[in-house]
Amino acid sequence: MYLADCREILPKLDVSIAIYGDPPYGQNLANPDGRKATRKSRSNATSAGDDYAIFGDDKPFDPSHLMRFPVCVLWGANQYANLLPPSRQWLIWDKRCGGTSDDQSDCEIAWSSFNGPARLFSHKWRGMIKDSERGEKRVHPTQKPVALMEWCIRATEGKTIRRDTICDPYMGSGTTGIAAINMGRKFVGIEIDTAHFETACRRIASANTSQDAFL
Repeated sequence: MYLADCREILPKLDVSIAIYGDPPYGQNLANPDGRKATRKSRSNATSAGDDYAIFGDDKPFDPSHLMRFPVCVLWGANQYANLLPPSRQWLIWDKRCGGTSDDQSDCEIAWSSFNGPARLFSHKWRGMIKDSERGEKRVHPTQKPVALMEWCIRATEGKTIRRDTICDPYMGSGTTGIAAINMGRKFVGIEIDTAHFETACRRIASANTSQDAFL
């Protein structure tokens, strides 16, 4: 677990690791302080983390530092697809599961370094209405379900040699780390924000029963 800028850590890691990340890609370009409007009227289950700035989300994202890894999956990649190599295997997360649309996206999209068929994962994640982790407070503005990241790893690992080490260079609240643990993988997490790093450490430590998980 690294509290650091991933661009400083990734060059030191072996290319055999698998990258699964959800990088900031400029959602708050129009909002200089990087914060969303407050939502005090909403419950803690849905609003936790809404008003916390995401480091780097006030500028366009450049994925070039991730392209040396043969196994790479990046969420939100439709926002910077012009900077990525062509890929046939895009991953789609359907968050509505047939529900009506609102001012948020109906789905999220990930680019992968594979040439397999595109895949769809339907898993409702709409405020308090969720297919998993019900009753748990959201601790990061762009937090994803653990079930999604487990599916993401399974959907792509069959196209190449299984990678036993999963790395999330934009760890956020640690969801990818929990998924890696659940699937028996080693995990390398990198997060530049101290508050999110501490949250990720708590969540991953809680999910891991090994006493020597952290060095």
